[in-house]
Amino acid sequence: MTINPKLSIITVVYNNVNDIERTLLSVLNQTYTNIEYIVIDGASTDGTLEILSRYKEQISTLVSEHDQGIYDAMNKGLALATGDYVLFMNSGDEIYAPDTVRDVFASALSGDIYYGETEMYDQNWQSLGQRRHRAPEHFDWHSFKFGMNVSHQAIYIKRSLTVPYDLRYKYSSDIDWIIKAAKKSSNIVNTHQYVAKYMVGGMSKQKHLESLKERFKILSHYYGLIPNLVNHIFIALNLLQYYIRHRRTND
Repeated sequence: MTINPKLSIITVVYNNVNDIERTLLSVLNQTYTNIEYIVIDGASTDGTLEILSRYKEQISTLVSEHDQGIYDAMNKGLALATGDYVLFMNSGDEIYAPDTVRDVFASALSGDIYYGETEMYDQNWQSLGQRRHRAPEHFDWHSFKFGMNVSHQAIYIKRSLTVPYDLRYKYSSDIDWIIKAAKKSSNIVNTHQYVAKYMVGGMSKQKHLESLKERFKILSHYYGLIPNLVNHIFIALNLLQYYIRHRRTND
C-alpha cells in the first residue's frame, strides 16, 4: 500500500507554441503535490522553448533535443521517470481540473492502474463532449477489442508495470503499451470521473489510415486475427449507428 504515491507526469511537445502553456498550467496547478513533471521537447523552433523556459523552475526535468518521433520522445520521458505511477499528458491536452490527481488517488488505495473519462475539445478549445468510446465500467487487457475506450491521457499506470514503447509502431504504440501493462495488472480502478481533456486532431488523426492499419495489427496480435476481424464488423456497425443517430439529432 502506497500512501501519497509519487506521480511522474510526462509531456512530449514539438513546435506547439499555441497550446503548450495550457498543458503546463493544467499540471502545475494541481493541488496534489507529490508530482514529478518531465517535459521532453523535440528541439522546437517556433517559440515553444521560450514558453517552457518561463516555467523551468517548476518543471522537474526539461529535455530539448531531436528525437526519432513521438514514441521515441515518450520513451525518453519514461526512462527519466522515478514516480510510483506515470501519466502522459502531451502538448495540447490537459488534466481535467486542479483537484483531478488528488481525486484519482483518493478513489482507491494502491491500484495497479487508475482510469477515467475524457472530454474532447476542438482546435479552438471548444468542448465536443464525451468521447464516442466511453470508458468501460470494468477495464482489463481485453477491453480494447472493440476500440480504444480509455484514452492515453486518462490512464495512470504503476511505473513498475510499464515497458518502453515499441518503436515499430509509429502511430498506435500507445495501444500496445497499455495492453501490455493491463495484462500484468490485478487491480484496475475506475475512478468514475472525468480526468482529462483531449484535443482532437493529433498525429493518429492526421495519419488516420496508417494508424488504423497499425491498430488492426496490434489487436490481431493480442486477440487473434479471426476474432479481430469479427470484432471490427461490430466496430463498423456501431460507428454507423453512431453517425446515423447523431445525424438525426443534428437535422
